[in-house]
Amino acid sequence: MPKKFYITTAIPYVNASPHIGFALELVQADAVARYHRQKNEDTFFLTGADENSLKNVQAAEIEGLAVRALVDRNTAKFVALTKALNISNDDFIRTVSEKHFAGAQKLWAACRPEDLYKKKYKGLYCVGCEQFYTQKELVDGKCPEHQTKPEVVEEENYFFKLSNYQKRLEKLIASDEYRIVPETKKNEVLSFIRMGLEDFSISRSQQRAKNWGVPVPGDPTQVMYVWFDALSNYITGLDYATDGKVYKDYWLKNENRVHVIGKGIIRFHAVYWPAMLMSAGLDLPKTLFVHGYINIGGGKMSKSLGNVVDPFALVEKYGAEVVRYYLLRHIHPVVDSDFDLKSLEQAYNADLANGLGNLVSRVSGLIEQNNVKIKVDSKKLPVQSAKDLDQLMAQFVFDQALKFIWAKVSELDSYISEKKPWAMAKIESQKKELTECLTKAAAEILAIASLLKPFLPQTAAKIEKIFTAPKIKKGESLFPRLT
Repeated sequence: MPKKFYITTAIPYVNASPHIGFALELVQADAVARYHRQKNEDTFFLTGADENSLKNVQAAEIEGLAVRALVDRNTAKFVALTKALNISNDDFIRTVSEKHFAGAQKLWAACRPEDLYKKKYKGLYCVGCEQFYTQKELVDGKCPEHQTKPEVVEEENYFFKLSNYQKRLEKLIASDEYRIVPETKKNEVLSFIRMGLEDFSISRSQQRAKNWGVPVPGDPTQVMYVWFDALSNYITGLDYATDGKVYKDYWLKNENRVHVIGKGIIRFHAVYWPAMLMSAGLDLPKTLFVHGYINIGGGKMSKSLGNVVDPFALVEKYGAEVVRYYLLRHIHPVVDSDFDLKSLEQAYNADLANGLGNLVSRVSGLIEQNNVKIKVDSKKLPVQSAKDLDQLMAQFVFDQALKFIWAKVSELDSYISEKKPWAMAKIESQKKELTECLTKAAAEILAIASLLKPFLPQTAAKIEKIFTAPKIKKGESLFPRLT
């Protein structure tokens, strides 16, 4: 029976169109999912949309739309982004769906009664984060994420007794039972836990929520705080509400449960979510990979700040494979990185056009020009240090994984330059050596294509088609140079 693997992205708010930051997360998670499928693991990949937040309500009010109309329209854009980037997700969870409402309410009801209580509360609330902040957490009186002044909110809500789980959470994370990557983020979470955990609000009044969201079981005056509701998507998307087969297969019977998120929401995923699951007596996730932000000119990019890069425009101009490559190779996996069109175009010409594309054209052209008959046994491809790639992917260092693959491209390029098959072709006595040289080169290229599949699946498929054809032909360039 194949090993199982489950991976999710966070679910973004749909108050506006998707930006390049979420495209990064989709592509990272997709590379991991495809990598595990290639290892013959039974993989399920979930992404989706957070449709119940107050941000969505406010965005609908500004546009004069019904909230459902706004989320339907904007969620469709996030679905379209998965198609544009060739994302291989198995499902897309919408939090307005009946199965999500039922699952979120089931999770609430499953929490220990002693962990939930109701009280009046007054605090500083950032709608952008959908989060309360203490005065000391603010920077110059503003939310550290959105640089906006939080509003003072006072009402009666339900709270989750997070303080009940402080010791268990610390042990869970310190021991890597719940593994947080990178180590710097693990240490950040442990530091937060050791400062003392405060109980957090898990509901909002129907009035403040404008009657939008998942109703609290047994209390029609309240809706679930968006983070309680949103976090539950990781199991509601697996049919937790009905104890469905997908839930049993990929959550209950699976030890490889991975969340991919941005650093701004680490507290919810590293602290709140496992505490909620422990309270409900459910299995916990196993790995949390936390990526950095994509910046513009050294500053944070966000929908609320209005400085976003449109991923659809990038795909239309450069193609999905180029955007995938740039995000995985030239945006650091965990450190904030600047997005720069000039850098993207340089990477295109240097790495894709002059590097991989030129190598494929060079070898296939030599085979065609010299009418060399080549047949590569796909079962006997060169072993390309699979263990090395395994270690890189286990650490989610996509840039290093692609650097590793491009080293293979350079090595093969050097081999061709050294052997000079074009010179061999002119000497009748070296025809055998020519065939051996080009057969080896074709096999190496097919091995590189195999390594590329999780990252650039369409490019890998094109390379395989060229070098497994009955008659190998040069064909069109994979990546024509940008002029």
